[in-house]
Amino acid sequence: MAGWKVTRRLTAILASDVVGYSRLMGRDETGTLSALKAHRRELLDPCIAAHQGRIVKLMGDGALVEFASVFDAVECAVEIQRGMLGRNAAVPEDRRITFRIGINLGDVVIEDGDIYGDGVNVASRLEQLATPNGICVSDDVYRQVRNKLDVAFDDLGARNFKNIVEPLRVYRVRIGAPAADSAESRGRLHQEIKFCTAADGVRIAYAVVGRGSPLLKAPNWLNHLEYDWESPVWRHLLHALAARHRLVRFDERGNGLSDWEVADISLEAFVRDLEAVADAAGLERFALLGISQGCATSIAYAVRHPERVTRLILYGGFARGRYRRGAPSEAEKASALVTLIRQGWGQENPAFRQFFTSTFLPEGSPEQMEWFNDLQRITTSAENAARIREACDHIDVTELLPEVRVPTLVLHCREDAVQPFDEGRHIAALIPGARFVPLDGRNHLILEHEAAWSRFRQEIEDFLSADDAAPGG
Repeated sequence: MAGWKVTRRLTAILASDVVGYSRLMGRDETGTLSALKAHRRELLDPCIAAHQGRIVKLMGDGALVEFASVFDAVECAVEIQRGMLGRNAAVPEDRRITFRIGINLGDVVIEDGDIYGDGVNVASRLEQLATPNGICVSDDVYRQVRNKLDVAFDDLGARNFKNIVEPLRVYRVRIGAPAADSAESRGRLHQEIKFCTAADGVRIAYAVVGRGSPLLKAPNWLNHLEYDWESPVWRHLLHALAARHRLVRFDERGNGLSDWEVADISLEAFVRDLEAVADAAGLERFALLGISQGCATSIAYAVRHPERVTRLILYGGFARGRYRRGAPSEAEKASALVTLIRQGWGQENPAFRQFFTSTFLPEGSPEQMEWFNDLQRITTSAENAARIREACDHIDVTELLPEVRVPTLVLHCREDAVQPFDEGRHIAALIPGARFVPLDGRNHLILEHEAAWSRFRQEIEDFLSADDAAPGG
């Protein structure tokens, strides 16, 4: 139209939505809508107004808000998330309404009160990257507010986003709990996230939590230090271990908070990463825990550094990847899974990721499955997921098994659909003196409600009890 002029402005854009909204609605539509309206009326709307924000639009469980000041946008987001921690304190976990928020500073197009453009798209992608009750911000936001607000940030590195041409650096805001719900006041553990550098220059994120004899956990498919810590899939195990030990764990290269842009993804690289973390955490002698693919990494490390490993725990693992088991069907399955990952990982529809979730957690609750779906979505890219999967499928540490010279405990679920029970027996049979514990269950990751959980936990603690009096690394 002649004379039509595009109106633009630079603005801070906040995008938010409710985690697991479909599940909550399916369970209790009336109660969910009522609770969401109450949260908006009593917390979100007053907070947005107090920080001079404008609600551009509401989209069911989502909201798009603009602020003239990026400081107001971040402060408002932090107040909302801290407020939700308090409001959810007495609510059963499976009924909690939890928000995730993304904030970007960018140029937008204004038309009829709505806003459009890459500035909005980036905010939306940041929101999708955020963990439950989390906030992710762009590099532009971070550079404006760093050292000027009473909040801390974690650098998540450069990330590629759908329909965004250039990689964008992302930062996560650390959300401190209100005093009434703080980790300290409730006697809970608080992990400290740090970074170290592997031999080839790759930056590896690792976390340290708890006191007692040191225990290092090798990464598995897939990890995210912060997300796992609160996940109903992982937290019961991690908190139980950290309650008695100085637990150190890390995100494998190519996923989680570690560098994603890496040249080498291989068993050798995984072992070098473990070496870097053990050194950075100051662990001189420690017990080593491998789960799933982490077993092969742990075995290789224990053979290479027997003087540093006091005890070795291997759960749900394999010595031979699918290409190395001598069965054509296993090789065909490996190839099909990698193809599926490359074609479907980045899709918005979670149906593809649900395939993996159903295999890993066939008896998981809807909440646990949803968390695992989200874990896969935020943890890595399609290309990295495929590369990690391929590297694992070509692993073969069979020749190293007889060389393991440390006390070893091997545990495996009888009906594990991810790694065959025979792989666990294969490991135990070839490691001199290894103790093998078969567990009843179908889930690859043992969940807290399973009967096998109490035995799994007790077996590990009994095995590690000889090291409880040892000084921390």
